Amino acid sequence: MRADAGNAATLRALIRRFAADASGATAIEYAMIAAGVGATIAATVYNLGSTIEDTLYNKINNAIQ
Repeated sequence: MRADAGNAATLRALIRRFAADASGATAIEYAMIAAGVGATIAATVYNLGSTIEDTLYNKINNAIQ
């Protein structure tokens, strides 16, 4: 019976230590920020790409022909 009490105490201590551990939170926050910045850059490049194509490349194409 004492072995079970020791195992339960060890398990409780392990659960407390796991719940108090916040070392991965910072990495997750940085990953979320990086994903947001990446999505913003991708959307900007996509939108600018079509604008540049319409204004610059079509003008060059028309000038060559």
